[in-house]
Amino acid sequence: MSESQYRARQISAKTQEVVEYDRDESLPGKPLHILIPGGLIALACLGVIILVAYMTWIQHRLEQPTGLVLIGLMAPFYVGGVFLFSYGYELYNVPRALRLTAIIVFVTFAAVVIIAVLFVVLGSGGKLPESSSSNKKSSERARRQTQTPDSSSRGGFGIPPIGPVIAVGSPSRTREFTREVVKEVAVPVVPRSIDCSYCGRSYVPAEQNYACPACGAATPKELIEASESPKNISNKS
Repeated sequence: MSESQYRARQISAKTQEVVEYDRDESLPGKPLHILIPGGLIALACLGVIILVAYMTWIQHRLEQPTGLVLIGLMAPFYVGGVFLFSYGYELYNVPRALRLTAIIVFVTFAAVVIIAVLFVVLGSGGKLPESSSSNKKSSERARRQTQTPDSSSRGGFGIPPIGPVIAVGSPSRTREFTREVVKEVAVPVVPRSIDCSYCGRSYVPAEQNYACPACGAATPKELIEASESPKNISNKS
């Protein structure tokens, strides 16, 4: 198996050498058969990794633990695809393929980090953390000044005007309290028994349909009023 005569950075000459090696039927192996699939796998995995990072740290559509897990799952496939590409590119030379794989992975990682930082900075409007913190402090001071009432409305020296508060608030509270007490002490009237004017039978008119249960005589109006009127309670000394 022949060894490549060009370095990896000599892309044009190196690529032509790989193509000629693949077309030569006398040489073992077909490097393009592993170079092309490996490159496609590496590009696809890299695209997925960039998309996941964008959705995690820029759009915030994915939670950070989920994004890290997906990137961790795609990283071995990306490294494997890069190694297949490097193995065919270096004409089956394992040490040189491993070195090229490490270089490509490191450069890719650095590029992804730089792009992610630029996206974050541009997404935040290019504001530095110090400026944002100073804006927060200034807005906090403005909010406190807005919420602090004027000293003239307090009667000077931060002392609230006690007199007007008592004069305005006390009468309404006193009248409301008095009305509530009257409603609470009200006692419903319980009908009392009366004596029939004809037979002298005692009964409660409301319970007997306003008729005497003994003789059947209708209860006079004045007796109905006497039965349903409040009972006078005289204080005894």
